[in-house]
Amino acid sequence: MNLSDLEKEAIREQVGRLQASAYFSQSQRSVAFLRFIIDHTLSGDAEKLKERTLGIEIFGRSPDYDTASDPVVRVTASGIRKRLAQYYQEPGHKDEICISLHAGAYIPEFLWSMESNNTGAQSALDPSKAPLLAEIESAAASVTGEQTDDRHFESSELEATLSGPPAEPKAPAKEIGNRARHHFALKLALIGIAAGVLWAGAFLTWQTIHHSAFDFFWGPVLASSDPVLLCVADQVQDSGFALRDPADPARQIWVSDSSKQNSITTVAIDDLNAIVNVASILQSRGKKFKLQGEGVTNLADLRTGQSIFVGAFDNAWTLRLTSSLRFHFSSDAAMKQLRIVDSTAQTQPNWEIDESAQKATGAFRDYAIVARFADVDTGKIAVIIAGIGRGGTLAAGQFLSDSGRLAQLERAAQAAGGKRNMEVVLSTQIIDGQPGYPKIEAVYFW
Repeated sequence: MNLSDLEKEAIREQVGRLQASAYFSQSQRSVAFLRFIIDHTLSGDAEKLKERTLGIEIFGRSPDYDTASDPVVRVTASGIRKRLAQYYQEPGHKDEICISLHAGAYIPEFLWSMESNNTGAQSALDPSKAPLLAEIESAAASVTGEQTDDRHFESSELEATLSGPPAEPKAPAKEIGNRARHHFALKLALIGIAAGVLWAGAFLTWQTIHHSAFDFFWGPVLASSDPVLLCVADQVQDSGFALRDPADPARQIWVSDSSKQNSITTVAIDDLNAIVNVASILQSRGKKFKLQGEGVTNLADLRTGQSIFVGAFDNAWTLRLTSSLRFHFSSDAAMKQLRIVDSTAQTQPNWEIDESAQKATGAFRDYAIVARFADVDTGKIAVIIAGIGRGGTLAAGQFLSDSGRLAQLERAAQAAGGKRNMEVVLSTQIIDGQPGYPKIEAVYFW
């Protein structure tokens, strides 16, 4: 499915309309399911939309659950089909983008209205522009004699202005041809104006959505003129290092370094992915930033500007800053059971990684915290991007670089009263070391 960025944003807007309707607003499960399959389709991952994957990612089923005896995915999809059919049967929705889900399939299809198909996909981005287009096209048609209605006098006036005095009954063929060309040129001009208005409206709509989604979260970070500090988890490798054989690069030789004189500081590759995502956002907006390991970062550094902290159990600053938040990291004394806890809950949610289970199966759920808040000690904005495991950190970085997910978070913040500080708990399924789609487990605004 080859869709433009404008079309993708239009589809996400349509999902927002569906979510706000009476058919979906009372069913969070249906909304989560619909958003999941649409987001994956728009991102080019539609091949992952299988029943088992949906059961694992959306409903938290185990990787080996029995789909025959547990029809949660099929039942939910069937309910969504009925809700979609009821929604589009109502008056007023015929000009909207139609989202459909065929029986037995989990890949959504998108159908633009006839008005949209006649003028390009951009018109679907702003249905309010359709009457304007119809009026301009009607005027153009009346000028060329292709339509007769109560605006015929306007046609006469326009024709007189363009062509001068009325032609004699037996006008030369050349004059008739000139008039036809004048009429055709006028029609093209009017249609061009209509297309320009629609394109400008579509572009402004896309720009507003894109601007709002990213600037809602990143705006406070970008507001300061000071460079942003990216404080990343670092690991000191002091027991040795691996070298590759020039004659056979596939062969590695481990060289011990017991003296620790050649120890080096490294960054985990999954953390690096999150760092690259964030750095791309900052760079695209012309924001200067500096990268610094948590081991050499001090309080004076954090007081110079806004800071972003990547990593959890290997980043002391993340643990310090989140310790007083509602959602924060915790573990047992042996550091074998790592978890995120809710300080307000009497019964703790199961946001935990057990090391033994992790090693035994290779398939487990990882969890992460994404937060943005004003730090009371520095007076600056702090952003947290931290998973229990590295897969969680990777998923958190993906979440904060996805305009659709940030738009969802913005709507939740608006519903909570527009508070500026926020904290989100995410989960993601890890299979063979690779994280899946980030799922929101809980949000808190203050």
